[in-house]
Amino acid sequence: MGETEDERTARASQLFENFVQASTCKGTLQAFSILCRQLELDPLDHSSFYGSLKAAVSSWKVKALWTKLDKRAQQKIYSQNKACQGTRCLIIGGGPCGLRTAIELALLGCKVVVIEKRDTFSRNNVLHLWPYTIHDLRALGAKKFFGKFCAGSIDHISIRQLQLMLLKVSLILGVEVHVKVEFVNLVEPPEEQTDDGPGWRAEIRPSSHPLSDFGFDVVIGADGRRSTLDGFSRKEFRGKLAIAITANFVNRNTTAEAKVEEISGVAFIFNQKFFLELKEETRIDLENIVYYKDNTHYFVMTAKKQSLLDKGVIISDYIETERLLSADNVNQEALLSYAREAADFGTNYELPSLDYAINHYGQPDVAMFDFTCMYASENAALIREKHGHQLLVALVGDSLLEPFWPMGTGCARGFLAAFDAAWMVRGWAQGKNPLEVLAERESIYRLLPQTTPENISKNFEQYSIDPATRYPNLNSSCVRPHQVRHLFIGGQQNSGLVEKAGPTRRSVNLFRKESEVRPSRLLTWCQKQTQGYRGVDVTNLTSSWRSGLALCAVIHRQRPELIDFDSLNEEDVARNNQLAFDVAEREFGIQPVTTGKEMAANAEPDKLLMVLYLSKFFEAFRKSSLNNICKESDENGEENPSKTNHRLLNLPQPRKRTPRDEKKLEDDSVNKRRRKGNNYLSELSCHSAPPAGEDGELRENKVRSMATQLLAKFENSSTAKQSEDPLSPSSSPLSPSTPPPSSEEDDEEKEEEELNPPPHHSDSLTSSEETPPPTPSVCSDCCDAELRNERLQNKAENQKKSVSGTEIERSEKDHVK
Repeated sequence: MGETEDERTARASQLFENFVQASTCKGTLQAFSILCRQLELDPLDHSSFYGSLKAAVSSWKVKALWTKLDKRAQQKIYSQNKACQGTRCLIIGGGPCGLRTAIELALLGCKVVVIEKRDTFSRNNVLHLWPYTIHDLRALGAKKFFGKFCAGSIDHISIRQLQLMLLKVSLILGVEVHVKVEFVNLVEPPEEQTDDGPGWRAEIRPSSHPLSDFGFDVVIGADGRRSTLDGFSRKEFRGKLAIAITANFVNRNTTAEAKVEEISGVAFIFNQKFFLELKEETRIDLENIVYYKDNTHYFVMTAKKQSLLDKGVIISDYIETERLLSADNVNQEALLSYAREAADFGTNYELPSLDYAINHYGQPDVAMFDFTCMYASENAALIREKHGHQLLVALVGDSLLEPFWPMGTGCARGFLAAFDAAWMVRGWAQGKNPLEVLAERESIYRLLPQTTPENISKNFEQYSIDPATRYPNLNSSCVRPHQVRHLFIGGQQNSGLVEKAGPTRRSVNLFRKESEVRPSRLLTWCQKQTQGYRGVDVTNLTSSWRSGLALCAVIHRQRPELIDFDSLNEEDVARNNQLAFDVAEREFGIQPVTTGKEMAANAEPDKLLMVLYLSKFFEAFRKSSLNNICKESDENGEENPSKTNHRLLNLPQPRKRTPRDEKKLEDDSVNKRRRKGNNYLSELSCHSAPPAGEDGELRENKVRSMATQLLAKFENSSTAKQSEDPLSPSSSPLSPSTPPPSSEEDDEEKEEEELNPPPHHSDSLTSSEETPPPTPSVCSDCCDAELRNERLQNKAENQKKSVSGTEIERSEKDHVK
């Protein structure tokens, strides 16, 4: 007989409980492997693993954990686990910050792989936790894995216990974790590429490991201050000599030990009596001391150099810090005695026994180190591009910013950096342009060293990877894109057109937005395209498109003959969508991203899919408008000279209602925005750069024409002041009938008109207003600019002669009188 339902549930519950209670790294991975094998779960299927595990383990004891993780996963920022679908990430280092980053990336829908060169979590040192960090860990179910987590007023946890907790959450969310795997270097994509050619990979030890063939789009360094990723320069913060000592003693959890009070942080200036008595009684001279009671009795203190010399801990005095604290200049026995004496006195001799805990080297867990110098990376991220593949590289944790242990900043700032890195990956995966991604990340990184428990947001419940929820005074654009071009390595740095980054392959993500149009601009365009259509009210890029009427309206606006819009039934969702998909594929070559039935089955379409699909309409219809201009010119055989000159000279036509296909459209909206902010640069280039082919001649003619106009106007006005009866030409070069040169406002108007087509009217598709005839242009042919220049100069000379002649006649009349 097979298992009953109750037996199956009980067995699954016990297997999961074994996994939760595992107390070592190896034990956790082994229990997880057994759990997956017994319940027939595939841990490599990262997108559905959490849901499968939750369905298989449904006992009352674990439901509280599922509730907490579900609440986190349902934040809008994750887009139902699809915000970064298809993005592949490699995280180097399985410390607290690396695992916390992995959890956020997994919630975003990334395929995440973590590699750690050790297979044990043996760091006994205790981390101080800021209030937001405690709240964050509780929201991940910390107390379900470690019942004593921050009980009462405790605000600290051992690194080992924190790693175990985060490792278990990572595995539950579908993160791959590989131990005893060491990262060596990045492997560039091969030069000869095919459509499915390999991208960026990692050289690892052992080289035979299956991860050698793992291709990724994002790599994050979380392997401590000695980060192995290239491209990150470090800046040094040097202060007065400071020597720290850490010591871990065995905690037997006896009643006597439980009664001993912790020392949350005592500095000399706040309790001088304590430190003076310590020095007088033991000759130990400290600047501060901290005692936390966790899995071990953890002490950390700052000792003065002279005291260490007097007690024989340091054998010889050297100026160089490296020589001073080198292993051969430290008496290990004296160091053990020094730390034990300080711990005894600090706890008022109440700890019954102070036996050293053993570290992963099999030695007593005591260490002395220098934190005179602290290091921070000069930049938080960079992008590498090689053979059409882009790679986002970032740092988190101590690799990014070394902590200042007396303030307990390591874990808190490390988690903030993890959230910031996840936010950057989200923007990257959704198609944001590379320089903007880097500029925003560097802007946020500038805030990190300044953060304290007091100046970050106090509304912990609203915290997410969005920096705006955590930093009250956030300025995410203080670093501009042009300031981070040096961080785009191997890309189009010098051209200034990285925003247009061509056919690079960031990943194998088929759902990533390939169009450069922004969602906000795309929504505005869609609203204008569907304005006036029955039953269509576009307010977003998801639910407004479910009925299929909006898609049909977009197509009907451009090609009314393709769809009989009035015959559509709003209730027939599947038919409407399938009709739009079929027509778009047949007529415009736009491949569907789903089916009509799937649209009808879902309460709300996926936003990323809709942005991708609608942006293809945006691009296709803009291109068709440009083609119509050329087609009209070819069919007529000749073109209106007024239109020709306006396009060649880049001068705007008078304001009037004209069809969209008569406007000159810019293919790249980014260039417009850049031109708006740097108009003077383009004018300078027109004057200084030599003409190149036909475009150069057009620019030269335009400048010459504008200069001639201004010269003629100036001479005209000066002549009018000298004579009451001016002999000016009948038509001024800058008369009201002649449009002025193109300006920034005109560019904005053109872009606005591009996004605002005439509204749809069900009774008539043509406008009732008559289009006025085109106004004559400045000159009938731009090639006659030089002749026109000569004529204007001759007229000016004649005017001067006539004025001088009039003055002579007047002077003669005065003489006769």
